[in-house]
Amino acid sequence: METSTSPENVSLNKYGYNAIARHTFTAIFTCLPLFLAAGTFSWNWAWVYSAATLIGWLALSAVLVIENPGLLNDRGKRTKDMLGTKRWDWIILSIYSLLLFLTPIVAGLDYRNGWSDQSAASGVVNIIGILMQLLSFVPLTWAMAVNKSFQAMVQIKTDGAQPVTATGPYRLVRHPGYMGVILQFIALPLALTTWAAVIPALLGIVLFIIRTKLEDDALRSELPGYVEFAERTRYRLLPGLW
Repeated sequence: METSTSPENVSLNKYGYNAIARHTFTAIFTCLPLFLAAGTFSWNWAWVYSAATLIGWLALSAVLVIENPGLLNDRGKRTKDMLGTKRWDWIILSIYSLLLFLTPIVAGLDYRNGWSDQSAASGVVNIIGILMQLLSFVPLTWAMAVNKSFQAMVQIKTDGAQPVTATGPYRLVRHPGYMGVILQFIALPLALTTWAAVIPALLGIVLFIIRTKLEDDALRSELPGYVEFAERTRYRLLPGLW
């Protein structure tokens, strides 16, 4: 959810530490299947990709501890505490969780079975993918740092406690966090030159384009001030295009 409220002088609580643990687990959850599906831990680019992913999540957590600990506290609560979540978003996030696990499995199977010719890769494409993976955390971290209510699920409060965030990356696009997620889907096949993984990655990209459209429509109709914000920040995901 990409709108904000602004509590001050908030300290990290048990839920905040839980959120940091979740971030670390996410890195493990998305990288360990690479090696398990490949049937080997002797995969150099997978180790580089895994290191980049872990660094990204740890850096994100460190920035939030300083800039927005209240968000970590909110995001660390149990899923059942996320009242008011849109039903369609439960479905989208369920599919996302599956793709988050499936994409590295396909990449690992590709490496194991030689579906993509690893010998043809010069290393340049791998490096581009690794850099893109690191870059993906920039809009995600920046958005979470300035947005006090950047939740994992789409929730809209209409009681005035959730004003629209129009600073930071929100001056460029209305959903910078989703831009980061889409970059991650693009990065994995490139970083590992496993082209079979492009298929689930493309599904993930389409999924988040759909989520962006659904959330944007919901915010326009339900959140006061969002229509005016959308007039100032014209683009949802990609400046100059959409």
